[in-house]
Amino acid sequence: MHRRPRSATSLVTALLVALCASTAFAANQPAKPSPADALTLYAGATVIDGTGAAPRPDQDILVRGERIVAVGPHGSLAEAKDTAVKIVDLHGRYVIPGLVDSHVHLATPPDAKRAQAILRRNLYGGVTAVRDMADDLRSVGELARQARTGEIPSPDIYYAAVMAGPAFFADPRVAAASYGVTPGKSPWMQAIDEKTDLREAVTLARGTSATAIKVYADLPPDLVKAITAEAHRQHMMVWAHSAVFPTRPADVIDAGADVVSHACYQAYQLEPVMLKAYEDHTPFHENLLAKDGDDPVMAGLYRDMLKHGTILDATGSLFARYDAERKAHPERKPLRCTGPTTIRLVRQAWQAGVPISTGTDSDPGFKDVWPSVYDEIAFLTHDVGIPPLQAIRSATLIGAEAAGQQKDMGSIEPGKLANFAVLSADPLKDIGNLRSIRMTVKRGHVYPRADYRPVTKEEMGNDDD
Repeated sequence: MHRRPRSATSLVTALLVALCASTAFAANQPAKPSPADALTLYAGATVIDGTGAAPRPDQDILVRGERIVAVGPHGSLAEAKDTAVKIVDLHGRYVIPGLVDSHVHLATPPDAKRAQAILRRNLYGGVTAVRDMADDLRSVGELARQARTGEIPSPDIYYAAVMAGPAFFADPRVAAASYGVTPGKSPWMQAIDEKTDLREAVTLARGTSATAIKVYADLPPDLVKAITAEAHRQHMMVWAHSAVFPTRPADVIDAGADVVSHACYQAYQLEPVMLKAYEDHTPFHENLLAKDGDDPVMAGLYRDMLKHGTILDATGSLFARYDAERKAHPERKPLRCTGPTTIRLVRQAWQAGVPISTGTDSDPGFKDVWPSVYDEIAFLTHDVGIPPLQAIRSATLIGAEAAGQQKDMGSIEPGKLANFAVLSADPLKDIGNLRSIRMTVKRGHVYPRADYRPVTKEEMGNDDD
């Protein structure tokens, strides 16, 4: 049976009555600040701000909505006198900026349940941003949206669209990340050759909302340089492998890549004959490195990186761990570098002043309750010899720079996002004290460690770890 429609007059009358009623109700309710106006004072903590500066004890951090308003000695912030401010007592605690994992893969192939579990582990472990380095961006884009809106507990996600030579697109990983599209023809994974209209190719990549182009493999130096120039012209970053094969590391750096990944790959600068293709996994001939002290060829490479402002996404813990595992499993194929050589290369880069971020390129299995970025930070401190204060800078401010987000995150400063982790023990005395985390604050929202729900085997799918 159909309801008889109301007249226009009766509809207007009903709306006015409803409006008056709601106005009267609102007038009798106490005003509630919106999240954007909410004030929270994190009081009395020792602040390690991520810039490499010495820790500052007994500091207050005032947060309005999702941003830091002020930082200063306890009791000194005038804005904190507001009666509406919520106070969180952090005396005896340590605050560091939110960590950044600058090398993750979330969707090759897409598995939202697995990705969300890994992201949850990261966030509750103090990671507030990650850099996704090549995946199915249809899936990653949705994860990034959910992370940004708070629909899932997750770090913010910044991601790259891949460009590589046509030969690379026989890789089965490409098919897994481009399902339904001819490999090499998707906007997020494009095959590039001399005939490609690079202006159009970069524009298509921009349409995925990617932060950067990842220059991956099988491209000659002239195309690496041309892709980089066009990406920068269209205000996109360029993230590249340290060696693109057949393009040498020096040519990748001279092309202007903003961040280069895998310290091991840089050693190919020493090879008399460069590998012609990424698919040739012949390990670097380690006898080519100088026997004692710094290698002069690598020293020149690191000077070029300093001149260009290139960041090194070292992924060192991956190589060191795999090399150690091969002692128990000698049947496994070696990676391009051994653990000791990787350590040596990263140490020389660090001593030369090259900025190093903390990318992992790996995820622990379901049994591990901590993010894999902890392993990379431990690698930098224990294996490379970087002091904890500077390793934290690598994992925060340098990581933010690698993602192109240093204006908004990476350090605890007024105007930046309220992204930080609260620890109960001093990470400068022992970097393992990252595991003393009590809460993560991301964009002003608190995620208590006590609320963390561990990753399950079912969520991780075919992970046997």
